Amino acid sequence: MSAPARRSDAANPPQADRSGSPHDLWQQAIRIRQEWLDHALSTQPADKSTAERCLTAIYARAARPRPRFEWVDSPEKARPLITGWPTLDQLYERIRDPRPRGTPPLAGGIAMIASQLRGALSAGVTHTDPELSPVRRSKTKEPWPELAPLRALDNGVPLAVVLHQGVRTALHRSLAHGYYLPVRAALAGDAALPVCWYGQQDASWIAYYDVLRRLGLARYAPDDAEHLDAWAGLARSCGWWWPGEDVCVVVDRPEMIRTEPVSGTAHDQIRLQPRGLRHRDGWQPLLTR
Repeated sequence: MSAPARRSDAANPPQADRSGSPHDLWQQAIRIRQEWLDHALSTQPADKSTAERCLTAIYARAARPRPRFEWVDSPEKARPLITGWPTLDQLYERIRDPRPRGTPPLAGGIAMIASQLRGALSAGVTHTDPELSPVRRSKTKEPWPELAPLRALDNGVPLAVVLHQGVRTALHRSLAHGYYLPVRAALAGDAALPVCWYGQQDASWIAYYDVLRRLGLARYAPDDAEHLDAWAGLARSCGWWWPGEDVCVVVDRPEMIRTEPVSGTAHDQIRLQPRGLRHRDGWQPLLTR
């Protein structure tokens, strides 16, 4: 299950008809969600020029110059190049330290600006964004149930909640729990891996804000839209990447991706088959459930 990565004009995405009913808007959201899932599962060779342009823009937002790019065929090939780079635990230790020493790691700076971007995008949503504040039933104050989308809408679940469940949460489950977390565990073994981002598999939050923009349910400040477009360009063009001060290690997209549906899910969740991933150098991790 894969799709070619086709570059579109991210700065001026096609707009959906915002005058449609919640059911019509949901059908349009499904099509946009599928576009992003296709990018997340693409096995086309990386669009290196686009990836490097977008990464340079992200480095610039972290006040860093354009790095040297080191392209590799698999996450396994990246391991010797990222030895000693900061892990997530080390970033948290620095945050907790009242007097941290030295220059803050670049990975921490990128994590901060990405988090700030998501907050700014949520501020541009025309309704209360469930990403920031869970929307609850007015009478019982309980969270809305996760139902099949059309049934949810028929039962009065707000479109905002259905979109968050069906795009943001559904893609995160498929691409994080169903893809990069088990692959990362197979890669790391008993060791801690340095902090990385997942390129095409980071699509869940990018797709969510893109859906809201294209449905006419959000208006983003120009600088925030430009920043989102940089992350969207990465998700359309490359695999995992590790940011270093002078060099950025970037992984090409896989050679083969095979997925299977997860039964009993309301929003068409998928996961990798146990031997469903093979990279261009032949690395094929055995994934455990």
